[in-house]
Amino acid sequence: MLKPTAHSGLPRVIPLGALLGLSDPHGVDWGRIRALQFNGIHQHSLLKIVSAIVCGLLIVQLGIGQVNIMLLGPWLAGLCALYIYAHLLYRKQSAWQRKSINRSDMTIVYLISLAGGSLWGGGFLLFTFSANLMTMIPVWATIICLMVGSAMLLSTVPLSSILFISSSSVATIFGWLYIGSPHLALASLAIAVLLISGCLMIGRSFIDRRVAEASLAEKDEVVSLLLKEFEDTGADWLWQTDTSRRITHVSPRFAHAIGQNSEQIEGKPFLQLVAGESWESGRFPAALHELADKLKRRDSFSNMLVPVQINGKNRWWELSASPKLDDNGLFHGFRGVGSDITEQRESAEKISHMARFDSLTRLPNRLQLTDAASKALQTAEKWSGRCGFMMIDLDRFKAVNDTLGHHVGDHLLARVSDRLRSIMTDNELCGRLGGDEFAIVVKEASDTQYMELLAKKIIDTLSRPYEVDQHTLYIGASIGTAIGPRDGRTVEMLMRSADLALYGSKDQGGGASTCYEPKFHVQAEERRVMEIALRKALENDELLLNYQPVVSAESGVVVGFEALLRWTSPEFGVVSPAKFVPLAEEARLIVPIGEWVMRTACKEAMKWPSTVKVAENVSADQLAEVNFLSMVVSALEESGLPPSRLEIEVTESIFMREGTGAAEMLDQIIGLGINLSLDDFGTGYSSLGYLRKTRFTTIKVDRSFVQGAAKNAPESLAIIRAVVAMADALGMSTTAEGAETAEEVQMIKRLGCSKIQGYYFGRPMVAEDARNLFSTFDVQQLEYSRKSA
Repeated sequence: MLKPTAHSGLPRVIPLGALLGLSDPHGVDWGRIRALQFNGIHQHSLLKIVSAIVCGLLIVQLGIGQVNIMLLGPWLAGLCALYIYAHLLYRKQSAWQRKSINRSDMTIVYLISLAGGSLWGGGFLLFTFSANLMTMIPVWATIICLMVGSAMLLSTVPLSSILFISSSSVATIFGWLYIGSPHLALASLAIAVLLISGCLMIGRSFIDRRVAEASLAEKDEVVSLLLKEFEDTGADWLWQTDTSRRITHVSPRFAHAIGQNSEQIEGKPFLQLVAGESWESGRFPAALHELADKLKRRDSFSNMLVPVQINGKNRWWELSASPKLDDNGLFHGFRGVGSDITEQRESAEKISHMARFDSLTRLPNRLQLTDAASKALQTAEKWSGRCGFMMIDLDRFKAVNDTLGHHVGDHLLARVSDRLRSIMTDNELCGRLGGDEFAIVVKEASDTQYMELLAKKIIDTLSRPYEVDQHTLYIGASIGTAIGPRDGRTVEMLMRSADLALYGSKDQGGGASTCYEPKFHVQAEERRVMEIALRKALENDELLLNYQPVVSAESGVVVGFEALLRWTSPEFGVVSPAKFVPLAEEARLIVPIGEWVMRTACKEAMKWPSTVKVAENVSADQLAEVNFLSMVVSALEESGLPPSRLEIEVTESIFMREGTGAAEMLDQIIGLGINLSLDDFGTGYSSLGYLRKTRFTTIKVDRSFVQGAAKNAPESLAIIRAVVAMADALGMSTTAEGAETAEEVQMIKRLGCSKIQGYYFGRPMVAEDARNLFSTFDVQQLEYSRKSA
């Protein structure tokens, strides 16, 4: 079979060289085409011999009496010999049944044609030199007939036909010109040109037809091979129906998919096979109804997903088919392909579920919440209604997660989600945003009271105690609510508004619900601008340290100062530490700012008497910094301050961060000889375990207990006494903060605190004022009565 190569096949216009057999362009098996051309020549070889000999005898008869017989005899003998040789050669080549012939193999064919044309032309010239015009015209007519026959019988090999026509035409043209008949010579030329043109056209058509036939045959073969391979190795299968939509030509794989043998399936309605039990009841799934409609209307369909029932089991098939039509357009049934995609569909459904639901809580995730919020906004705008978005953050969850571990934290989140799910109605969709943040999309939120009651119900429900892994846990919830489209016309704006409202609830201490107000956005923008300004504060020398004295409760001597950070911004003025310190922690600026504080305070402390210490507050983020210890050592070496004169203050919150290595870092700090103070003891997650594991130098009693004790509150008095007793037993000193009156100072002395700090002895002051204290007063004789608020 003729096979096109890897190229697209025969070019739209066959080059003349390829048509004449002089070149072989890429894309087609030209050797096979030449074999077909050669076979075309051989098909009429006997007819050509008979015709040639008859025409030769006719010419010999015309030449008797006018042409020398000694010339005609050899001419006729040569003619007969040539055609007999050609016939025998063609028979021999044909017997070999060669499938491909090289260009060089065609040379003998071209030479035979050239010799034949030359012999006929030579015969005409014999008459030219000795016969009259009336005899030459029948000879010329005979040669023209032979040229026409050559153009027809040798057209499969255009070059062979052209050589025959050209050689014989050249002789006739020369003969007519020789006897002085130019008009007949011109006629010979015209006839030759026409025959050669026709020969080229017929040759081109022959090649086009053969290549097209070969291409079609190859496609049929490829399709047959693919179908066989498809059936043998593929997961899909072929199916066919007749005009009554009954199965015909059952393939083995289709029978396997149905779960029956071919004989049982043959002739059964296709729908009956796939419908299972629903065939009897008539209650088909919608997809089967659509399939039945397609088959009934004789419409093609592709990749149609159809639920089927095979041997009582539900499966999913993907079907494609098109109607079979004959040449007259008559319908003969359907032919199609199918595959079982049950596993793929189940996997896709699982992936889709995972993409839209939180794996821990089984609640909708952020993606599904976003979609629901978008639809709720569209509905609200369409009907001039309102929708709501509530953002929920769990209070005190981080402490549970850090102290009891993520395992308990995950179980707690699952319990929280169960409680939230129990509250929801058809009007709400609850989901988890991530971490300990949840959200609720309220489809209809026009009733303000309804939203307030829902928020209260959520807070009350989530604030009830939880029993998780033999632990009784207490957490709470803070809620921020935004109403769409009033507080946001897009999902992003609505969620942003709810998040800003949640900030407001957190600022209230948690356990609260806040609705969005435009001022929240202004505050958020202010925080953003303030953060930008804070990033430039160090470079622009906008930060400074104030120092608040700490005195001995027994002698009244100034024993140290606490370094307190202050920020005066050109844009915001004097900014409260309660405002910019949390901002610095959120913006991850606390580490470079903390390093500046450490280096500045150590240098300033070297200007004080050698008995006076400097205390600095250090956050958990600073302790978690890998270079913190080396930075402290560098600050001490650079300033020359002895480690014993530096006191680092930390709060209990540093122990709440799991995996930060805070305890190990504090042990290394103590190992350097630096004093360690526990600030705000009793206000957070107080645990004697911290005091047992870490050797603190000082415990600071929060001002809230000092003020309570001054009012004779029994709880505050008891707490201060317990802290003082515990500190004495552990060899630690105690510092009472927030002493503002003489009465508070006397009470602190009676309770046994070692040191006192507060406005009574001095407000935070600039470095120069702190140094002046030592030049104005005798450090050893600083009396309480000389201090004022």
